[in-house]
Amino acid sequence: MVNEKNIIDLCAKDMTAGFKLLMDSFQKPIYYYVRRLLVSHEDAQDALQETFVKVFRGMKQFRGDCSLSTWIYRIATNESLRIMDARKRKADLADNGQAEDYMDKLLASDYVDYDNEMEVKFQAAVMSLPEKQRLVFNLRYYDELEYDEIAKVLDSKVATLKVNYHYAKEKIKEYILNH
Repeated sequence: MVNEKNIIDLCAKDMTAGFKLLMDSFQKPIYYYVRRLLVSHEDAQDALQETFVKVFRGMKQFRGDCSLSTWIYRIATNESLRIMDARKRKADLADNGQAEDYMDKLLASDYVDYDNEMEVKFQAAVMSLPEKQRLVFNLRYYDELEYDEIAKVLDSKVATLKVNYHYAKEKIKEYILNH
């Protein structure tokens, strides 16, 4: 990944070139992050687009209180949560559970290799986690963020995140063993 300071400096000099470098550096990891949260490619694309629109609009106000990647992950998380909340409201109206909705979308996508039974079970186990545990698990396991960075992304305490991650791992193990 490109040095974040180079991206910030280039954005200050030439916003177009700087933002292109930012997109080249962050588009793929952020897409996969929101895709794991939202499952649906269409929802992930919407979240990705809104994330980078907000990043572009807010780039001049970026104060550097945290790393650029933390700031972008936080925006992506908020966009994903907004879409999940909208989905929850829709599911409540339709009397359909969110976990079932995730699984339906997971099974309808090309995101998982369905010939690999363990991968399907693993993804189903992750999708069955409560929202907070799923967020922490994805950021730590897939995106390999440190707990202090996750704490900034999710505005939480490191100790709480460690507990959530531990419970998430235990629930995933239990799910795989029982299904």
